[in-house]
Amino acid sequence: MSEPENFAFTPENLERAKARIAKYPAGRQASAVLALLDLAQRQNGGWLSRAAMDYVAHMLGMAPIRVYEAGTFYTMFHLRPVGRHLLQACTTTPCWLRGSSDVVAACERKLGIGLGETTADGLFTLIEVECLGACVNAPILQVNDDYYEDLDGPATEALIDALKKGEPPPPGSVIGRRGSEPVGGATTLHEVAAPATGEEA
Repeated sequence: MSEPENFAFTPENLERAKARIAKYPAGRQASAVLALLDLAQRQNGGWLSRAAMDYVAHMLGMAPIRVYEAGTFYTMFHLRPVGRHLLQACTTTPCWLRGSSDVVAACERKLGIGLGETTADGLFTLIEVECLGACVNAPILQVNDDYYEDLDGPATEALIDALKKGEPPPPGSVIGRRGSEPVGGATTLHEVAAPATGEEA
């Protein structure tokens, strides 16, 4: 198999890749394919080129088609360039019931793009995704690796403004909710239980 052209891990990422491969027994290095594709995507500006997938295949001793199968199956991998800020809007039922349509509409209005599109300046890409797994704090917008929760239209526009300024707010609930407690705050377990003394029996 010839060495792929136009993509190679940086020295730092090459060491990371070797560390990921080393987690698997000899002869099972193909098990690291997802980890290496993620590493390649991060190095490549958020998307996987064919050259990057070929490089991973070469490094793992896999047929390129096996790597393409993984790269095209998992929605976390992107096969074309994306913006610096990848906005992933969850529109599955829990988010939809709590207003994800307003979140999507705010993104489209503020950025002048539709789902699946990238702004002309390359700063933002907006895509629709299925369940981000944070339904309790719906609606959710994932920005790169960070979750922004409990959004509505105005909060989404404020988030986009902050990202444009290069001042991303802390991830999490935009209304200050802690964890998955109710919107109005905790309603039970307000007091710390006294430690057991052993006399209760």
